[in-house]
Amino acid sequence: VQLQASGGGLVQTGGSLRLSCAASGRTFSNYAMGWFRQAPGQEREFVAAISRGGTRTDYVDSVKDRFTIFRDNVKNTMYLQMTSLKPEDTAVYYCAGKRTNGGDIYRRAGEYDFWGQGTLVTVSS
Repeated sequence: VQLQASGGGLVQTGGSLRLSCAASGRTFSNYAMGWFRQAPGQEREFVAAISRGGTRTDYVDSVKDRFTIFRDNVKNTMYLQMTSLKPEDTAVYYCAGKRTNGGDIYRRAGEYDFWGQGTLVTVSS
């Protein structure tokens, strides 16, 4: 599956952005999906994950109650709605997909098979 992330940009502290991850090439609903981010000089970190059918989600503690991951399997697209953004959310955000037969979600980058190219989110103070 090919993944294309978009929606990043420059936003002030407290603002909102919605990231999108468009999938093509294979059956999107066969893939558990995730969002990761990488800030300058830091390792890539898990942000959020969602199961194939969208019924299960998980978040890193730092974004709980601010970010929402969801997907539309008809539009072959996953989203990350980000609210109450903070300067520490500044990073390149990557979407990732893992082929799976079950309803699990995945937090580790090494578990994912496919990656998008990343979209930059900058939160100004």
